[in-house]
Amino acid sequence: MDKTSKIDILHGPILKKMIIFALPLALGSVFQQLFNMVDSAVVGQFASSEALAAVGANASVVNFFVNFFVGISLGSSVLIANYIGSGNEKNLSKCVHTSMALAIICGVFLAVFVQFVAQPLLILMGTPDDIMNLAIIYLRIYALGMPFILLYNFGAAILRSIGDSKHPFYALIFGGIINAGLNLIFVIVFRMSVAGVAIATAISNVISAIIVIYYLMHENEAIRFSFKALTISKYELIRILKIGIPAGLQGTIASISNIVIQSCLNSFGSSVVAGSSAAVNFEYVGYCMITGFAQSATTFIGQNYGAGQLNRCYKILRLALATGIGLAFVTDMIIVLFRNPLLLLFTTDMKVIPYATQRILQIMSVHWLIGTYDITSSALRGYGKSFVPAFLVISGTCVLRLIWVYVVNHFYHTYTMLLLVYPISWILTGMLVFGYYFIVKKQLNLSEK
Repeated sequence: MDKTSKIDILHGPILKKMIIFALPLALGSVFQQLFNMVDSAVVGQFASSEALAAVGANASVVNFFVNFFVGISLGSSVLIANYIGSGNEKNLSKCVHTSMALAIICGVFLAVFVQFVAQPLLILMGTPDDIMNLAIIYLRIYALGMPFILLYNFGAAILRSIGDSKHPFYALIFGGIINAGLNLIFVIVFRMSVAGVAIATAISNVISAIIVIYYLMHENEAIRFSFKALTISKYELIRILKIGIPAGLQGTIASISNIVIQSCLNSFGSSVVAGSSAAVNFEYVGYCMITGFAQSATTFIGQNYGAGQLNRCYKILRLALATGIGLAFVTDMIIVLFRNPLLLLFTTDMKVIPYATQRILQIMSVHWLIGTYDITSSALRGYGKSFVPAFLVISGTCVLRLIWVYVVNHFYHTYTMLLLVYPISWILTGMLVFGYYFIVKKQLNLSEK
């Protein structure tokens, strides 16, 4: 592979390298969100409102499954980064092939499992009868691409752990373009409705996975992937799961809390739901900046911790927090300032716009607070500390939100009061994770020299 795609994380100035590493991650997330919006726009404009609802009804289900295994892939990323830092090439190769074998096994399991649970799961969620059949079709076809979704995510995690964030970005962009093009062909030309969108998504996931695997198969010997060398090393598997499972549970449980909040939003009527949904799209954009620097913190600290360079680890977190939160703040403020023309891209309904505007003003003004715990907890994973940060994030963002919905919102049932749970949970979670970081900092004797 072209060596210029990799970044020397262990030596030299940190900030410039971190920005070069983080921006492809952030932009990749932004483009992925844009492609998801294209999916909804195409099926909504050229199929039917029922088709659009069927695709939307599956969003939380898909996130529930995918987020867990994306979290596990972080375990692979941290472990590989540690091995690179310590120069342990023998275990490095075992970890790469164990990770990819795990992706295949879990992906095939999910593809089969979802075929059986799709209908009862959608019934349990209260999916309306008029979209039930379409929703089942979409979920079952989408699930067939699960092995490739996991192969991409695990493969991308491996590449990022060696300082290469550009090639996963290229794979994601190319797959997204294919997805958007196939959506138009299958839905408009062949009139395949939700089946067409699901097939297009599955094909794009196959392409993205193939591209990432190609790059891995052309890496240097220590990290080069080969299907013939696929194996499950018990030692590596346990270490991957020890770091990855807490991260996966964090994402999965967060999805559950968001489902509960959404059900509460539904009680305020369709105009509130539509306005909130329009505003949420912009929150994803702001969050992408934080995600990029959070993953950078994991990789940079993972390698430097493995190399025993604790003084650089401390500096990495400070720079990741300052840069990630700073860029997120700027992005959020731009959205707040230009909220009116931006919202017109999604709706012109004057019954909806006031609620969308309220959410942007109430949430986006403090949205950057997410970085305080998201980047810090990601940094802690770089040290191999995954369980406690995950527990603290779950407690602060999930448990608190559930209590708020069922207690506070019961007595003060207003849209404004419900939205207030977000900044309160962000502040509390940030305090909890920061507190634990300083405990770890003292234990490891971290200092900036």
